[in-house]
Amino acid sequence: MVYEGKKFVSWHYFVLITARCYWLLTMMQRTHAQEHTHSIRIEGEITLGGLFPVHSRGERGVPCGDLKKEKGIHRLEAMLYAIDKINKDPDLLANVTLGARILDTCSRDTHALEQSLTFVQSLIEKDASDVRCSNGESPIFNKPDKIIGVIGASASSVSIMVANILRLFKIPQISYASTAPELSDNTRYDFFSRVVPPDSYQAQAMLDIVKALGWNYVSTLASEGNYGESGVEAFSQISRETGGVCIAQSLKIPREPKAGEFDKLIQRLLENPAARAVIIFANEDDIRRVLEAAKKANQTGHFLWIGSDSWGSKIAPVYQQEDIAEGAVTILPKRASIDGFDKYFRGRTLANNRRNVWFAEFWEENFGCRLGSHGKKNNYAKKCTGLERISRDSTYEQEGKVQFVIDAVYAMAHALHAMHKDLCPGYLGLCSKMNTIDGRDLLRYIRAVNFSGSAETPVTFNENGDAPGRYDIYQYQSTNKSTAEYKVIGQWIDYLQLNVSEMRWTRGEEKHPMSLCSLPCKPGERKKIVKGVPCCWQCERCEGYYYQFDEFSCERCPSEQRPNMNRTGCQLIPVVKLEWHSPWAVVPVFIAMMGIIATTFVIVTFVRFNDTPIVRACGRELSYVLLTGIFLCYAITFLMIAAPDTVICSFRRIFLGLGMCFSYAALLTKTNRIHRIFEQGKKSVTAPRFISPASQLVITFSLISVQLLGVLVWFIIDPPHIIVDYREQRTPEPENARGVLKCDISDLSLICSLGYSILLMVTCTVYAIKTRGVPETFNEAKPIGFTMYTTCIIWLAFIPIFFGTTQSAERMYIQTTTLTVSMSLSASVSLGMLYMPKVYIIIFHPEQNVQKRKRSFKAVVTAATMSSKLTQKGNDRPNGEAKTELCESLETNNSLENMVLLSQQTSLNAHI
Repeated sequence: MVYEGKKFVSWHYFVLITARCYWLLTMMQRTHAQEHTHSIRIEGEITLGGLFPVHSRGERGVPCGDLKKEKGIHRLEAMLYAIDKINKDPDLLANVTLGARILDTCSRDTHALEQSLTFVQSLIEKDASDVRCSNGESPIFNKPDKIIGVIGASASSVSIMVANILRLFKIPQISYASTAPELSDNTRYDFFSRVVPPDSYQAQAMLDIVKALGWNYVSTLASEGNYGESGVEAFSQISRETGGVCIAQSLKIPREPKAGEFDKLIQRLLENPAARAVIIFANEDDIRRVLEAAKKANQTGHFLWIGSDSWGSKIAPVYQQEDIAEGAVTILPKRASIDGFDKYFRGRTLANNRRNVWFAEFWEENFGCRLGSHGKKNNYAKKCTGLERISRDSTYEQEGKVQFVIDAVYAMAHALHAMHKDLCPGYLGLCSKMNTIDGRDLLRYIRAVNFSGSAETPVTFNENGDAPGRYDIYQYQSTNKSTAEYKVIGQWIDYLQLNVSEMRWTRGEEKHPMSLCSLPCKPGERKKIVKGVPCCWQCERCEGYYYQFDEFSCERCPSEQRPNMNRTGCQLIPVVKLEWHSPWAVVPVFIAMMGIIATTFVIVTFVRFNDTPIVRACGRELSYVLLTGIFLCYAITFLMIAAPDTVICSFRRIFLGLGMCFSYAALLTKTNRIHRIFEQGKKSVTAPRFISPASQLVITFSLISVQLLGVLVWFIIDPPHIIVDYREQRTPEPENARGVLKCDISDLSLICSLGYSILLMVTCTVYAIKTRGVPETFNEAKPIGFTMYTTCIIWLAFIPIFFGTTQSAERMYIQTTTLTVSMSLSASVSLGMLYMPKVYIIIFHPEQNVQKRKRSFKAVVTAATMSSKLTQKGNDRPNGEAKTELCESLETNNSLENMVLLSQQTSLNAHI
């Protein structure tokens, strides 16, 4: 449907244009002289059309305004210069003369459309059957020029209008200045080509400049019309596709701006103060008035202007606006001054340039004089002499598009030359095949040209008829002379090459300012994008164990790692262990060393006095087992503090509960023996079974073997190994986090390992309670009782301290210290209460360490039982009665105690 619509529109245009052509043909044939006053005609075998803005747009219904010296005359003369050179070139279109038909567009698209109908006159068949002269004869029509290709136009809007009609008649067109991206549409403008790059390349170059300067928030400003709107649209589209740059607002300058319109534009730009960079696609006059409004608003130094090729390196837009324009970055297609054209143009005079019908008007304008009745400007007082010379008597600077005009003419000539070689091989001049040149064939040759242009740059076209993008980047900078000028700071040839170090901003400031919606986030912060504005964001710091994964997200570090200082990555958490010099280790080690020394001293003393009554009376075999357990309880401290490895972990498992098991197995055997002896004594005078030293050792080691069996099973199920626990000291502040190197012994495993020893301890305590009625002077029942009571208190205190610190960052230190100190204290209680009194007697009171006379077991048990009953009876009576009875029995009781004491030292030892 779209295609059919286009065909309908094209046919509609064709009908209207054909009707218009008949009217124009009639009007144009009235006077031949009038025709030449509006066009240049140069005879040739092949005629090229030319469209140039010789005059500006007229006002109040007048089609044409003032003469354009540079954009009009310079460019027009460039085409004539190129044709002259081609006609003289023996290697290019030899023996073929190029002609020209050059028209004035008056910088107006509608006027250009009317003028361009001249190019299609020869293609429109004229029906003169009904036309007769006054004498009745058929009229004779002047044969119109047959235009095979058109050079032009300048403005994009004019080129679009002209291209719509030329494509209907298949006439190729090559523009030297039209840059609108719309003209790259090969489906609508298939016969259009250009030697200048389209604004889409320019927009890409401007976007690259913005990104190179680190800006991401800009505003756009465009003159109403095809050039400005298409340029801004191309910039917006590319920025959306590539990302990284957001447009705060897009403003348009009306064709006919009202008073104060530019002041309003500046105020609207200031509504987004962060968007300091302004992308301008506007004509010279609009640029100048925008700068004036910014200066009026006292915004010097605020706006960062990025100008298109319409600004380029022109002085007119910045004249008397140097301060507000300082630092502006502009872009211009790469160009070069053509020396041959300068020489040619400076040599043009009224006498040798009669072919240019507008040259006399240029002469008056350029030299400020009048040529009398033949001139156009009669308001100059000075009369032209004709002896004035360009550049000598007037300022002259080659217009920037002269190079492209010459390249456009040469592109057409190279295409014709290639066609001539194919259609007329070896033929001098035009052959019959080229008498009628097919526009579609010529277009194919045009798109295939590839030659070195006037500025020694390659001239080529892509499939859309566009030239490659080649731009120079300028910046308007102040100089040391307090003036300003344009300085080349880079170029864009498919990619940007920008010398940022050469850039200068407000009065010599080298550091370029910013145009950002939001400042860049610091390392370790993520961007939280504002909805709908991808260039605006809020910075949020990655907290805890999170690090900056990318620009927009934070990720959690692995369990064994923590964020680095700037939170841009993760690093391994330091691994720690309990060091020997730590206060948590010094105290347990000191206690353990003192205990080991004391235990060693007791063992040495007992070995030295092994056969003395006190050593024998306390049971030598079980005493050595008990002292071994005490020694192991002290020694486990060093295993618990040593650096963990597989061997250390194995020893920890073995000896962690073994020392306590040795101690409490021996104590349980002792208390059980005492309990059985006195329970048996209540029933009979015969000794209970299994109270001999050998039996006691068997019982003790049987109890110990249970512990060893449990450890063996533990080894089989879960072999010992070391781990690094990163959870134990995983503090809220990652910088304080530590991994703890330790043996793989869980709290449950620890409870199981110590549980059996605690069970022995509790059982031993129960027996100690049961034997609490034994006389104080009888064996070790009372010291064992006090030992067990104290030990139970120690371990009752241990449990809440050990398990109550599981969430503490100092857990490893507290638990290790608590465990080792508790074991050392338990060993110390046993050592102090059971053996230190005996050692004291052995060393300091050896007179008490002598053997008394022996008594029978029956006498000993009977005496002890009677003492126990008397004591119990005294406890049950009232105080007075007990005292009386006890006093009455004093003599008997004293004798009994003496007997028990002697029995303890003699007879009982003989049986035990």
